[in-house]
Amino acid sequence: MNLDKSAQHFEEAKTYFPGGVNSPVRAFKSVQGTPVFVKKGKGSKFWDEDGNEFIDFCCSWGPLILGHAHDSILKHVNEAVANGTSFGTPTVLENKLGKLIIDNNRFIEKIRFVSSGTEAVMSAIRLARGYTNRNKIIKFEGCYHGHSDALLVSAGSGLVTLGNSSSAGVPDSVVSETIVLPLNNKEAVKQAFEQYKNEIACVIIEPIPANNGLLLQTNDFLGYLREVCTQEGTLLMFDEVISGFRVGFEGAAGLYNIQPDLISYGKIIGGGFPVGAYASSAKIMDMVAPLGPVYQAGTLSGNPVAMAAGFAQLTECLKPNFYQNLDEKTDYFVEKIKAVIADKNLPFTIYHQGSIFWFAFTKDNVVREASSIDAATMPTFGKLYHKLLTKGMYLGPSGYEVGFVSEAHSLEDLDKAAAIFSESLLEVFEA
Repeated sequence: MNLDKSAQHFEEAKTYFPGGVNSPVRAFKSVQGTPVFVKKGKGSKFWDEDGNEFIDFCCSWGPLILGHAHDSILKHVNEAVANGTSFGTPTVLENKLGKLIIDNNRFIEKIRFVSSGTEAVMSAIRLARGYTNRNKIIKFEGCYHGHSDALLVSAGSGLVTLGNSSSAGVPDSVVSETIVLPLNNKEAVKQAFEQYKNEIACVIIEPIPANNGLLLQTNDFLGYLREVCTQEGTLLMFDEVISGFRVGFEGAAGLYNIQPDLISYGKIIGGGFPVGAYASSAKIMDMVAPLGPVYQAGTLSGNPVAMAAGFAQLTECLKPNFYQNLDEKTDYFVEKIKAVIADKNLPFTIYHQGSIFWFAFTKDNVVREASSIDAATMPTFGKLYHKLLTKGMYLGPSGYEVGFVSEAHSLEDLDKAAAIFSESLLEVFEA
């Protein structure tokens, strides 16, 4: 595969941007080699600057549930752009998207649009602290909630530990109110509430952790979090930036039928544009300025072009059998690869939930904690990754990242991709 133009663009980009990129994983450091510079996309595919064609299973890290350059999104975006790109005032487009979401989601009553998932989570944490008048929060090792200071933390050596900063530039004083617990561990949660009685504002979790592998949690554990939060006067927050509108219109809250107190959204609600949101009951959301004392603002929040794109995309997601068809496609794709794995008895497993999938070089049937992921297998993933890339299949360039199936993936696409994946996997194991 010729990546000469991508390589040239990358060398130039290094003179402008740290590491040549504007988001770290794009630099291909986990898999080595030259990042692909994409020129255009349509449907299930994109083409790079060298003219190579790829079946795309990264889908811009999840937002493109309809695929690239969907006709309805382009139509709505073009109409919005023709009227202006930003006003800093309310627009009817905000009302339309807000109504569409709230009318079709049992778990929320009011919503606030922001410009990213990170901003949504940061704002929701502030709201939880303001509402409860408490400072401490619980998060779980292996869940990623954006790059705000209080959440860039890693666990210590004990079962219940205050967070350690996981990034330079984050003072220990900022993360000292963040408690980091192992996933899928009721005892750790129980101990944390005993140790910090009446101090915990919220428990935040990705109900479907999909930023560090796909660490599927049980309904029992999530239900326990709901129960203990209710008992302790603590807010339960679901970070659904990835799972929201991906595993169903109501996200993981609907899938597990669990009512969180706060939910953060992102990715899919923007239709490919930068949008995030946080939502809750009217009682909690009315604590946000200008009604309440919890301050949050944003010049580009509710941007009309982004609202138009989100409205177009979510309207498509509400069509009959949309999620059923998407899940069936993903099952079809995954089962084809699983058949090869079983036939060759390979130490390799594919996990999936809805249209999200992830694979690991292990025979474990269940991986629910970040500590269960074998970091020693990541170089092997790098070898597999480049074989897939060479054959025209694109995934996020890290063995910790999940993949996505979109509505645009045809059965022909999935047959071809499954064949590419199976062939590449066998080559890796035979090497």
